[in-house]
Amino acid sequence: MEIDIFTLFPEWFAWFETQRHVRNAVEQGHRLGYVNYRDHTPLRGGQVDDAPFGGGAGMVLRVDVADAALRARYATDAAGVRAQRRVIALTPGGRILDDELVDELAAEPALTLLCGRYEGFDERILEHLASDRVSIGRYVLAGGELAAMVVCDAVLRKLPGALGDARSAVEESFSQALDGAPEYPHYTRPADFRGWVVPPVLLSGHHEEIRRWRLEQSRLRG
Repeated sequence: MEIDIFTLFPEWFAWFETQRHVRNAVEQGHRLGYVNYRDHTPLRGGQVDDAPFGGGAGMVLRVDVADAALRARYATDAAGVRAQRRVIALTPGGRILDDELVDELAAEPALTLLCGRYEGFDERILEHLASDRVSIGRYVLAGGELAAMVVCDAVLRKLPGALGDARSAVEESFSQALDGAPEYPHYTRPADFRGWVVPPVLLSGHHEEIRRWRLEQSRLRG
């Protein structure tokens, strides 16, 4: 998979790339790339934003800036990029990121993530340059960089080789294996701590009973 992130702060992702599953994914041949809007803006002085028409507080990422950055990255008309790959605008009003959407995105060969800043995007970016609008929750962040990391983290850990044990991404919260329910409880040693004991079934060695217990606990949490 190839993921390109359009941002004003590409250096913020240096820490993200140190995470083990991200490093594993990159070592498996998946790629993270970064595009700084300021490197391609057609405006003077690295300007990327402007005041909104009609007035109001804050500044808005300009459509011509996003257009220029997409055109420079993909050497084609910016409005046509979304026909080649999913171009995702990270915005609070978008489709909520859940496990189903993560599976959908993880199946794509290439993604482009557009990070907003200030008061967000000129609406024409959403209408004409993006193919998808995605939100990590119904709240507002100062910019899309943290949201981009959340999307990348959730997607990359689904890819083969990213996790030390491939089973780790199968039976987890909201997965198909658990019918979309939260994950069941986990316990480890000591089996008895301050009188807080591990459920006996987990110590029984009966794998089928353990499987049934875990599914039931998952459903109860749902």
